[in-house]
Amino acid sequence: MGALDEGHFHEELEKGVPLSCHEMGFEGEPETMAIEDAVKVLLQGLNEDVNREGLRKTPLRVAKALREGTKGYRLKTKDIVQGALFPEVGVDNAVGQAGGVGGLVVVRDLDLFSYCESCLLPFQVKCHVGYVPSGRRVVGLSKLSRVADVFAKRLQDPKRLANEVCLALHRSIKPAGVAVMLQCLHIHFPNLESVFLDSNHKGWVELPVRSGSGVFEDESAEAWGDFFSLLKFRGISVDETSMRRSSVESWCPSQSATSKLEPVNQAMVTAVASILRSLGEDPSRKELLGTPARFVKWLMNFQNTKLEMKLNSLVFGKTDCPNPNGKVGCKEEKQMQSELNLPFWSQCEHHLLPFHGVVHIGYMCSEGLNPVGKSLLQSVVHFYGFKLQVQERLTRQIAETVSSFLGGDVIVVVEANHTCMISRGIEKFGSSTATIAVLGRYSTDSAARALFLQGIPKATAHQG
Repeated sequence: MGALDEGHFHEELEKGVPLSCHEMGFEGEPETMAIEDAVKVLLQGLNEDVNREGLRKTPLRVAKALREGTKGYRLKTKDIVQGALFPEVGVDNAVGQAGGVGGLVVVRDLDLFSYCESCLLPFQVKCHVGYVPSGRRVVGLSKLSRVADVFAKRLQDPKRLANEVCLALHRSIKPAGVAVMLQCLHIHFPNLESVFLDSNHKGWVELPVRSGSGVFEDESAEAWGDFFSLLKFRGISVDETSMRRSSVESWCPSQSATSKLEPVNQAMVTAVASILRSLGEDPSRKELLGTPARFVKWLMNFQNTKLEMKLNSLVFGKTDCPNPNGKVGCKEEKQMQSELNLPFWSQCEHHLLPFHGVVHIGYMCSEGLNPVGKSLLQSVVHFYGFKLQVQERLTRQIAETVSSFLGGDVIVVVEANHTCMISRGIEKFGSSTATIAVLGRYSTDSAARALFLQGIPKATAHQG
């Protein structure tokens, strides 16, 4: 076990490791319990059994994730910056700007996470913060990130987020100016109907925004040129035209012209409004008035319906199965076929947070027979994606279904990015998860497995 004390390790396996205060946080608090009750209403509205294994602790997990993801309401920037201002002289007996007087300081590539106030879906932020010191003092660099995180951990809109971070830093540091640039990435979840009609669906909406104070207040000021230059030579894309346009556009896909609010389950809408109140928000705030209905409309994509019956009619209506046992062709010469990079979107049943990625499917096809169409395999992926899911089950279900109409020799690889990996707890930005299912010959033939895996292109799962 190397440096790990083996006896202590086995004792922890037997007795468990005590939970830290952070891991136990929020449990049993009135706000948490109110969110748990609301989540049970949402699950029941999806025709789910709240007592089934896998969902039993979902209300508590969702409540803790939401409260952790909105903890910024309970934090004050003054408490963060206070005590982190340090004396630093400027240029002595010379003309110029440096140190604690006039020298631009930029902290780049801060990874943040927030919840969209229009739809409650998560969005990612790459944040770049700069300030021009004055008064012969500088601030501890980590405080810039912490102040930005305070406002990201709230229900947000990108432009308001940039403005709030900028204003808070300006008031607490009292510099000559503050510059904030955000590169925001909002997941654009298709609905179950449109995903079959739009094969070119774009799964993300990108929006750059900026905010400035002091010497950065004028968007054409020279100070912005220096700020952007310090971003560009590190390969950070700066699109000033898009930033100007973003100030007048609604970026959330749920508010697009083609997205209409239809009648939804009022009990579920009331439950979401209750969640907003428990997080410290006011559901009657103008920007939040339609949020509960928009969230419920999106959540209903994952309603537990008889999709298997629809899938069976689709599969057997489009597939020619010449043998009684459903296998295609004979057992002799078979060629490997594959369909790679089939996109999918799904919803984690543990935290009710999205996960998304691509599916790669390989199978053996008898020589002389035509491979199955890509659209059929994509349909299978979508049918199992649009449910409350876990990635391991999704992988198995796709493999077993494909095997049922293509014979027993099937391999499926699913690559996914999970929002729950970045929105709570460990906050591992850029991480992705791969799962594999192997049936028939692929489970025993390592050469066939290796050949298929080598054919998967690099960097397939979206790196949001």
